[in-house]
Amino acid sequence: MSYFPFCAICLLFLVDLVFPKQVCSKQDVLEHLNLTRDNEKFTTCRPALDWTHPTVVYFDIYLYGILSMIEKSQIFVPLFWMSMSWNNERISWDPKDFCGIKSVILPKEMLWKPDLYVLETVEKEDGPLNPYLYITHDGNVKMEDDHKIVSTCTMNVHKFPFDTQTCHITVSSINYSDKEMKLVPASNSSKATQVARESILTQGEWEFLNISVSLQNENYEGLTYDRIKYTISVRRMPLMHFINFQLPILFFLVLDLASFFIPDRGEKLCFKVTVLLGISVLLLILNDILPSKSHRCPLIAVYVVVIFSFMLLSLLETILVIYIINMNSEQDAKGVQRPEDHNSDTDNRKRDSNGVEAPLESLMLKEIYSKEKMDDVQLLQLILEELQTIKQTLVPRTLKAKTAQIYWLGMAKRINRVFYVVYLISVSLFLVFIFREWKVE
Repeated sequence: MSYFPFCAICLLFLVDLVFPKQVCSKQDVLEHLNLTRDNEKFTTCRPALDWTHPTVVYFDIYLYGILSMIEKSQIFVPLFWMSMSWNNERISWDPKDFCGIKSVILPKEMLWKPDLYVLETVEKEDGPLNPYLYITHDGNVKMEDDHKIVSTCTMNVHKFPFDTQTCHITVSSINYSDKEMKLVPASNSSKATQVARESILTQGEWEFLNISVSLQNENYEGLTYDRIKYTISVRRMPLMHFINFQLPILFFLVLDLASFFIPDRGEKLCFKVTVLLGISVLLLILNDILPSKSHRCPLIAVYVVVIFSFMLLSLLETILVIYIINMNSEQDAKGVQRPEDHNSDTDNRKRDSNGVEAPLESLMLKEIYSKEKMDDVQLLQLILEELQTIKQTLVPRTLKAKTAQIYWLGMAKRINRVFYVVYLISVSLFLVFIFREWKVE
């Protein structure tokens, strides 16, 4: 019994000497297939032994990043992981003949590849690509790579910054029709959406919603070409835009409403002009964000322009009130004669022979002094009549001026009060309407 393990080891040693272990490398597989860089049979022609047999290409993309969306130039820049696979009918080997080797990785230049391109691309990629592809013993070829695609995207900024954008990525062949090459999406819409949500790394200010996958056909010069269209829906996260843009405009509007309570008319006018200039700066910022051409006017533009118009009307109303008040003051200064001017005219009626003024020597007073038998009561009565005559001359003019002044001041206050009420109601209704439009999907 003790000799049995020793005999087994010796037997295995003799088997290795008689039948040595086979040593293989993947280079042996390439030599068996005659795969070289200059072999045109593998590099130039579509890998079908029968030309009527189309090559089926399974294509799939996985979204894992949204780098940017530029509204001004209508540009969408996503990051994709692209995968495509097809069957090369000229490639096959038995893994048993090559020590169980079932797959080989080789450079892309050694095999034919589908000529797929993205229709929406506006800029060529400048980054390095994966230089290898993967082949299996049954002829399946798989090629994977990540791509940064700079593509066009027609954006609807009507509800900016509460907007949802939909961009398309369409993949098609340049030269092969559907009779030679058929495109098949490897994943449906639900799977592509789920994978993107699990693997997405960066979104910026955008929130990924879903991906829709559809297979389409296009006729061109009598030939039909397969297309796979990926529709990517994203939603903007509006918090920063609301804080940095819409909220300051609301603050400016509140300040303009509060300016109606400034007592000094000059300071009130300067304050309103300053607020209006602040809104103008925000308009310049908005012009750099939104595209110059859009199918529908953006609500943010309506929001800013209407509030700017309200503030402009408020400024014009302030100018009108100040003009009315100043015009009333000028008329009062010109139309009212001062009492001392009237006294001067009365005093200059008579002067004595020596050039000395005699303000009390009017015609009536001379008669009074000329009567020797006139008592004191009659003298006081005549003086009172003279004073009443002077009062009847001055009082109507003063009352008329005060009445006109009260009328114009009252009119200015009424205009200011009515405009403030109308202004407040109009602004409130507009804000309710505009935010309701932003909220409605």
